[in-house]
Amino acid sequence: MSSTPALSPVPHIDVESPADAPAVEALVLAAFGPGRYAKTAERLREQARRAVGFVVRIDGRIVGSVRLWAVSVGGAPALFLGPIAVDVEHRSAALGAELVARCLEYAASDDAKGVLLVGDLPYFGRFGFVPAPDVRMPGPADQRRVLWRGPQLPQGLVRPLR
Repeated sequence: MSSTPALSPVPHIDVESPADAPAVEALVLAAFGPGRYAKTAERLREQARRAVGFVVRIDGRIVGSVRLWAVSVGGAPALFLGPIAVDVEHRSAALGAELVARCLEYAASDDAKGVLLVGDLPYFGRFGFVPAPDVRMPGPADQRRVLWRGPQLPQGLVRPLR
């Protein structure tokens, strides 16, 4: 008698719809807590236009999300990535990496000069992100965590685009 291994549900990445917003907000709150509202990155996102959001669904349930926001860096259009949130039960499934890859695919088809984020270089470096020492966030931020992916390193102040 042989046993057949149980198949894991296949994740599906979709463009976030307005109906997804409550589930995405709940996922982000669970991942980052209310302290995220004190961060410069959150202040920037509150003022910027959302370019696109992506969600991961497993069995119809949203278990991961990420958003890209319209910003300018030194006057040039760019996209600001984040936050990335993955349900605690699915964090070992590389869903965050799949969401980042989907954002970079989108960015390649956009007029933006690159993608900016505040994050950990050891994680995001594998996607081609590098430190952006001459980029200035519009509030306090650990400059070592300000990262860029694009053909040319930008410089200047980050501003939200509406």
